Amino acid sequence: MLISLFVFVVIVTLSIPSAIIFIPLAVITGRIGWLNRVGCTIARIGLFAAGVRIRVEGRGRIPQNTACIFLSNHVSNLDPPVLLPLVPGRTSVFLKKSLMKIPVLGYCFKLGSFIPVGRAGSPEQAQQSIAIAAKVLASGLHVTSFVEGTRSRDGRMLPFKKGPFYLAQQSGAPIIPVSICGTETLMAKGRFGIKPGTVHLTFHEPIDPKQFANRAELITAVRQAIASGLPEWMRN
Repeated sequence: MLISLFVFVVIVTLSIPSAIIFIPLAVITGRIGWLNRVGCTIARIGLFAAGVRIRVEGRGRIPQNTACIFLSNHVSNLDPPVLLPLVPGRTSVFLKKSLMKIPVLGYCFKLGSFIPVGRAGSPEQAQQSIAIAAKVLASGLHVTSFVEGTRSRDGRMLPFKKGPFYLAQQSGAPIIPVSICGTETLMAKGRFGIKPGTVHLTFHEPIDPKQFANRAELITAVRQAIASGLPEWMRN
């Protein structure tokens, strides 16, 4: 708990002056680049302050100058601050639509090309989100998603949501499977405390969605790739 409190103080101390400077700058200029870089830097510092070390494999497998869809398993609230700063360039993420309505911050989310997701989860809302995500990829940004849709309680892989695979087939963008393990013990679901330790993150070979006859085969291939970078007990 003391570690978590220390990390909270570090993040707040860095975030307040950064927000005062870079949020207005983003609003005035209409550019989110500096705010994005500062946010990623604060995330790295927070993890370092918590004693979290990250071992990364496979970054050289990520195609250069190509917008990709990064799909990862999800076992902890630590996963986003671990993964997102490691994605080269800028990446968009799926975000609750209601958060886009927050004054100023919501505008920054829009500048960052975040993809709104409706709470009802209707087919129409899903199609709208996929259409926006396809435009984001076409603009040159990556899209990152924790493909299970929620955190696993015990670390074992959950069934995958189909939305990101609709996006891959529609856009033709390569999928980069990502395996994360270690965060499930450093900050388990339902817990606030952070433990120091090591996280293992693996970027796997790109998967071309056009090489698969149907969505089920594509999902199976991505699941096998992610599972290959996890301990046996997490593969379910």
